Amino acid sequence: MNFDFCLAWNWEYDADFVAILKSAVKERGLTFLEVVPDSLIRVLESLGKGDIAFRSFLDRASESDPDFLPLIRWAEDRDVRFINPHQRSLHAMNKASMHLEFITAGIHTPYTIILPPFNEQPRLAPFLDLTPLGEKFTIKPAHGGGGEGVITGATSLDQVQAARQDNPHDYYLLQAHVVPADKKGRPAWFRVLYCNGRVYPCWWDIKTHVYTPVTRGEEEVFGWTPLYQTTHRIAEVCGLDVFSTEIAQTEGGLFVAVDYVNDQIDLRLKSRAQDGVPDEIVHDIAERLADLI
Repeated sequence: MNFDFCLAWNWEYDADFVAILKSAVKERGLTFLEVVPDSLIRVLESLGKGDIAFRSFLDRASESDPDFLPLIRWAEDRDVRFINPHQRSLHAMNKASMHLEFITAGIHTPYTIILPPFNEQPRLAPFLDLTPLGEKFTIKPAHGGGGEGVITGATSLDQVQAARQDNPHDYYLLQAHVVPADKKGRPAWFRVLYCNGRVYPCWWDIKTHVYTPVTRGEEEVFGWTPLYQTTHRIAEVCGLDVFSTEIAQTEGGLFVAVDYVNDQIDLRLKSRAQDGVPDEIVHDIAERLADLI
């Protein structure tokens, strides 16, 4: 059997999103193949025998479970339409590369110093000047998501060196803090989701991680067209179909990408989790993914 769409997933909290996406796919008269850890070996055997195949694919498993990589390789060796092509996803996860590409594309970013991996250059140049970063700055490994390995409020080179040794094979970014503008008592800090040409801007509380969709009225009052323009430009740079980014507006009016590209975005429903994505956005993303299929 040749399935229209295959979804690989392994995170229990994806179950609601998977059910919504499955419904959207089937409403279009398309066939849907799920691959989860319990069915992975069976599916790989069936693919190897030629008993089944699929023509489009979304991977939400291999980043955390390398056992899914043979499924990726099977799809890459054939004319399968990837939603978020695997190699582009890997490239987009590299914050050091994205930083340089964003600058080239004219996307504003925080003042950043990029450091080589500790195992390549254990000792940093004695003339490394941290002054432009301000009194406190953020230390980020080039790879990883969900805040893993990120240190906020750093103040010294000793902290930088200690962090580099935690991930000695990775590049590190030292970034100046971005102070968002105050918009009627609310910081202008946004988590923006993107899917198949559509932009979903949300106010985002950096402490609670709670999403609040930006209203049409707010867009008009505050003049947030650049928020959309910046996200579309990020989509052109990373080449992904679906991702999220974080953008802050400064008091000077600049829209600054503060967290570049997140692929495997958290799509838990807000009705299920306080810090989940608003339900209407998750449903619309599922519809647009089904359109891609």
